[in-house]
Amino acid sequence: DFLHVYFPNYVKETAYEFLYSEGGQLVSVGNYWRDPHHLPLFFNYSTFLARVDNVVDTPNATQFKENFLKLKKLILIGGPNDGIICPWQSSHFGFFDENEDVVEMKLRNIYTDDTFGLRSLDLSGRITTVTVPGIKHPEWHTNTSVIDNHILP
Repeated sequence: DFLHVYFPNYVKETAYEFLYSEGGQLVSVGNYWRDPHHLPLFFNYSTFLARVDNVVDTPNATQFKENFLKLKKLILIGGPNDGIICPWQSSHFGFFDENEDVVEMKLRNIYTDDTFGLRSLDLSGRITTVTVPGIKHPEWHTNTSVIDNHILP
């Protein structure tokens, strides 16, 4: 996976120290970083993901959920060969637990507690989940098969 290929184990084990800091949150990957081994830091330092997931108190929480629920359709596209998104199932709102096992979207608290409307959107039939093997991360928006078969329809 991405972390094992691009980050030596030392960096993987210590990346949270930088990413859960003011400077780390200015880096794009820092905004999406959710380390299952350091969740208190995620809740304390995350300036983007924790807020849009509505798992921390923000003045915009109601507005975030109302806006998300305005979606007519949400297409979640991902695949096991992405190579950057880790775990790749996070493109379907899945994520790691503290044992680094993947927890599927419907079993996560953001879904069961409907923190930002994910469960409501799903129960109303407005979420489509698509798994496409063989597509690498930079190819999602340029692969004509993905676009023709999954995005345009």
